[in-house]
Amino acid sequence: MKNWKLKEIVVMSVLSVVFAVVYLAFLPVGKVLVGFFGLIGYDFIFGIWFIVSVIAAYIIRKPGAAFLSETIAATVEMLLGNAVGPILILTGMIQGLGAEAGFALTRYRRYDVWTLMFAGMMAGVFSFAWGYFQSGYAALAGTYVLFMFITRIVSGALIAGVGGKVLSDALAKTGVLSSFALGKEKRKKYVA
Repeated sequence: MKNWKLKEIVVMSVLSVVFAVVYLAFLPVGKVLVGFFGLIGYDFIFGIWFIVSVIAAYIIRKPGAAFLSETIAATVEMLLGNAVGPILILTGMIQGLGAEAGFALTRYRRYDVWTLMFAGMMAGVFSFAWGYFQSGYAALAGTYVLFMFITRIVSGALIAGVGGKVLSDALAKTGVLSSFALGKEKRKKYVA
């Protein structure tokens, strides 16, 4: 983080706090979906819990942004009252590592929609592997677990990847990100 500017740390932290609240707000939505569809209900919207890692990395474009933002968001969510408790911090770290891996595979050089979707998918892969052992998915039927996995990956790609890009691009259009990597990229496109 020695190459980070203070404003990047502040924006990442603010995004993390905002999305910690969003994450808490989506817990009841997930419970309703579980009521209708069973355990897979959460997987339909699981991408929402990866979105800050994609947004922070897309805006800041520095190694560690995905991991740190997701870790901070999980910590704040836990402090705000998520009933899971401190294990949530580890869960956030794992999800952040997944998204970080997606960006690392491009050596932090590509931030197109496909890379953002891939980062969301990788967060889904990492979180599912953690959930498989933590939540006891092994006791479920193999085809059901596979369908849960595929659903979570698609959710990560669409909600975190595409949704994160749409939200970030909309924010960049306001001009508030003009001094960040994303804002500079958008400014170059408008000038060209």
